[in-house]
Amino acid sequence: MDPSVFFLIVLVSAFLAGIVGSLLGLGGGVIIVPLLTLFLGVPPLFAIGASIVSVIATSSGAASRYVRDHITNLRIGMFLETATTIGAITGAVSTLALQRAGLEGVIYLTFGLVLILSIIPLLRQIGEEIPANVHPDRISRRLELNGQYYDRALNTTVKYEATRSPLALGIMYVAGLISGLLGIGSGVLKVVALDVGMKLPMKVSSTTSNFMIGVTAAASTGIFYLGGYINPFIAAPVVLGVVSGSLIGTEILTRSHNTFIRKIFVPVILVLAAEMLLRGL
Repeated sequence: MDPSVFFLIVLVSAFLAGIVGSLLGLGGGVIIVPLLTLFLGVPPLFAIGASIVSVIATSSGAASRYVRDHITNLRIGMFLETATTIGAITGAVSTLALQRAGLEGVIYLTFGLVLILSIIPLLRQIGEEIPANVHPDRISRRLELNGQYYDRALNTTVKYEATRSPLALGIMYVAGLISGLLGIGSGVLKVVALDVGMKLPMKVSSTTSNFMIGVTAAASTGIFYLGGYINPFIAAPVVLGVVSGSLIGTEILTRSHNTFIRKIFVPVILVLAAEMLLRGL
């Protein structure tokens, strides 16, 4: 393929990935990895390396806006980041060994099944704008994992509490592990941990996940860089497109309802789960 055509295809795809990633807190790897590997013939490890760089770009492009608007809960993000960073480092180190052993298919299948199961609790609260009757657990109270933000769609200030912190920590470790193994940012599991696990408003879950995925990806980027799997020719258009798209995604999120974001999130999970299962098989 002509290099200029390759650059343009990756740039446009990364732009769309940036919109989706910043809106749903997933990271651009959901689109970038399958595009590079399945359609453009990029070796998996190089695709994962570029994807991890795109995750950092998505987080950087959108995080400042969300933090400025006080939608991101930094206290919750830093609390949970301890678990997801450890998982990311574990996953990045394990990736090379699993690739050599030919066991990466098992990871894809497992992740696909986990995503399908995660849809069940999401469907139960699909029409829920703001979580009700949330009782903070002991850790949440001690660390003051609560917050508030002004919701432009509802035209009111939303106050919220967090609960089930140990469950969220466990999911976050798995999310970090998946991030290091597959290079997709694992934002989908982070959003599930925040939305379903801690019962936060969907906007808070998405924006806090967006903040966290950059830190998680940074923890494993060095390992891929030292391994020689980050190619500037591939990563450059990915970063340019993702950053541009993330600026649009942030504007959409601030003007949307929590229910709208969740209704988009569920079909994206289904598509991602199907993709993981097919790649595993």
